[in-house]
Amino acid sequence: MSHSTSAPMWVIGWREWISMPDLEINEIKAKIDTGARSSALHAINIERFRKQGRDMVRFDIHPHQRDARGTVLAEAELVEERKVRSSTGQVELRPVVLIAVKIRGRQWITEFTLTSRYEMGFRVLLGRRALRGRFLVDTERSFVAGLPRGRSRSRRSRA
Repeated sequence: MSHSTSAPMWVIGWREWISMPDLEINEIKAKIDTGARSSALHAINIERFRKQGRDMVRFDIHPHQRDARGTVLAEAELVEERKVRSSTGQVELRPVVLIAVKIRGRQWITEFTLTSRYEMGFRVLLGRRALRGRFLVDTERSFVAGLPRGRSRSRRSRA
């Protein structure tokens, strides 16, 4: 099935460094997962509340694996709550939010479910819905979009 887009399709690898400008996260490692329909963001201490008549969620993110010191406090409007089957087969009711994502200079807003991903290798999972019509995925390559500033290639190549 082909998708017509005005911009060319860029190639990305099976894992990439991305940014989330709305959350002021300049770099967070994402697994590009064409086997997953939806996208997921590592979030803990999820708290639902109302603000100016809108349903909202407040949550903490640890953008870097094995580093709980760099916590980002985030807020987003709650789009809905959705039952999601995890890779282990467990069904979980998760909050869904819209967040801007940036890869290779392209920025767009996509849905994320919020869940603890401590046990997973990546803080972000980008699924098919987020990628469709934007990128082609080369499963043999990693970090095609480039390295974040201040990081060495050897450190970045670990999962």
